[in-house]
Amino acid sequence: MQIPDVEVFSAIAESGSLSAAARRLGLAPMTVSRRLASLEGELGVRLFHRTTRSVSLTDEGETFLPFATTLLEASEGARVSLKSNAGAASGVLKVTAPTVFGQAVIMPLIPALLAEHPALRVDLTLSDSIVDIVGLGIDVAVRIATPRDSALIARPLAPNPRVLCASPRYLERHGIPATMDALLSHRRIALHGMPFWPFMRDGEAVSMRAEGVFSANSVEAVRTASRQGLGMAMLTYWDIRDDLAAGSLCLVELEDVDPEQLFITAILPTRQHVPHRVGMFLQRLEAVLKA
Repeated sequence: MQIPDVEVFSAIAESGSLSAAARRLGLAPMTVSRRLASLEGELGVRLFHRTTRSVSLTDEGETFLPFATTLLEASEGARVSLKSNAGAASGVLKVTAPTVFGQAVIMPLIPALLAEHPALRVDLTLSDSIVDIVGLGIDVAVRIATPRDSALIARPLAPNPRVLCASPRYLERHGIPATMDALLSHRRIALHGMPFWPFMRDGEAVSMRAEGVFSANSVEAVRTASRQGLGMAMLTYWDIRDDLAAGSLCLVELEDVDPEQLFITAILPTRQHVPHRVGMFLQRLEAVLKA
């Protein structure tokens, strides 16, 4: 049942004619007649007695009138409520992000968001796996990987290059490699799902096997193993930013290759009618990343 059809019915009942209802609604008389016919066809009853001079409700029309009034009042109430919340962040903001990035970057944003927007709730899923945001009803996924699903909307937020890193203790004991070939003699820590370390040399992609003394299925485990001096790791800048600042990990830059460039990307299920809470969250996140 279409609300515009019900609005036409209500206007005819109040004004007493199709032409008066048309003037009241700012519609063509033909449009009013067509919408009334559509409503009667859907309900399977005749709602008005119509003559050349007058229009009056049938018994079925009298029965339907209070229901039509309730429908229109509910519709107006919904419009007013949604309009009043259009400039405020409200409802449940459902976000998913990689574990380390979410803990280091997104979690610090949450207290201020909740304090500034009392009607907002946050549901955060931290996972290093790619989750089905449409199936799970997630508003936005923050990913540090090449988007795979072209049906989703990808919005780049900030560069996030892969980096080689190791603990100061490891580098003191084993030296600092200067070239890609020199890496072969070093102990390497592998992340499940990335069996090869990707590099760029003179604009072309090259790689080396990442197998080594230790491997794990999470960025956090690889980062911890690297801090403990178990070997060299390839992670992304934002994964180890705090460790670099604290001095628990060091960057290792090679002379002949550069690690693959990645971006932190926001993945949205659609670009239409994006809730205000999502836009507000992405603005905050992007500001932090650019700062």
